[in-house]
Amino acid sequence: MSLKTGIVGLPNVGKSTLFNAICENGKAQAANFPFCTIEPNVGIVAVPDSRLETLSNISKSKAIVPTSVEFVDIAGLVKGASKGEGLGNQFLANIRECDALAQVVRCFEDENVIHVAGKVDPVEDTDVINFELALADITQIEKRLQRLEKGRAKTKEEIASNEVEKAALSRIVEALDQNIPARAVQLTADESVLVRGLQLLTMKPMIYAANVNESDLADQGSSNTFVQALRKKAAQENCDVIIVSAQVEAELRELDPVEAAEYLESLGASEGGLASLIRTAYRQLGLLTYFTTGVQETRAWTIRKGMTAPEAAGVIHSDFERGFIKAETVGYDDLVSAGSLGQAKENGRLRLEGKEYLVNEGDVMNFKFNV
Repeated sequence: MSLKTGIVGLPNVGKSTLFNAICENGKAQAANFPFCTIEPNVGIVAVPDSRLETLSNISKSKAIVPTSVEFVDIAGLVKGASKGEGLGNQFLANIRECDALAQVVRCFEDENVIHVAGKVDPVEDTDVINFELALADITQIEKRLQRLEKGRAKTKEEIASNEVEKAALSRIVEALDQNIPARAVQLTADESVLVRGLQLLTMKPMIYAANVNESDLADQGSSNTFVQALRKKAAQENCDVIIVSAQVEAELRELDPVEAAEYLESLGASEGGLASLIRTAYRQLGLLTYFTTGVQETRAWTIRKGMTAPEAAGVIHSDFERGFIKAETVGYDDLVSAGSLGQAKENGRLRLEGKEYLVNEGDVMNFKFNV
């Protein structure tokens, strides 16, 4: 399971610079003019996790395999994108394929970097993006409602299901008309299932990435009036704000891990933008990490919270889920404290879990299954 995050925003807010900085295979052209990204660029990034090296040392593993995040750099949206303005609808389609959205918002002044609206205003900038996403959703919902009205439901169950979906979609449209995103609309479990297929843009988790100067990293933008305004808006929308400096991220890419950590420390920052973005996206999407470890490799796996042990095993291979018997399980902290799997077992920390077990963050697991 790989998290796919779309990087969106107005032209010239630092999207492509940030994408290039955090992606090993970043190919976006960072240039000082709108629409420099003509096709969506995709980068696969290893998720930073210091626990992997610790587990590898315990198991004396030959290899370490982190889990990954897929980032998509999507060309800058402008007012009217939902109607085809700028590079419009094709990029709205790219957004629809993502699990979460990171909206890069310019929160710095620089007369040498053109702003598409002529001034820096984070609230107005995000309003433009969110309005276009909402318009695209309304158009999609209206088409779906028309199909439901013309539908030929034959059974009582089909008729009832259509009525439930129509009611849910109508409530979402009402919310969108009031500048409330679809993700803020309370839906029942049945309604959520029926609406999910539309892949509504405003239903996706949104993270505002405030792009600041390096001087704002130490206090996380608390003295930056642009950031303050953005945080106020995000609180109203139940969104998260992370602080990044695209320029600093670009500089970090040129340093080895030790030098990068020292550089961040000199700026008063505890972590880079990549780690902050991934951590926030995981929390919003309800994801967690579990590990497998042995002599051959130590590997991280991404799953959704609430997954059972067999479902987690199925992320490795479908045969593991079908033939699941038990899962040898120990918490990361317990294993590190014990120093080895053998000692963890002697300490009573290594346990056998069955089909009903819900996997926890940091579980170290070894699955027993029938082929």
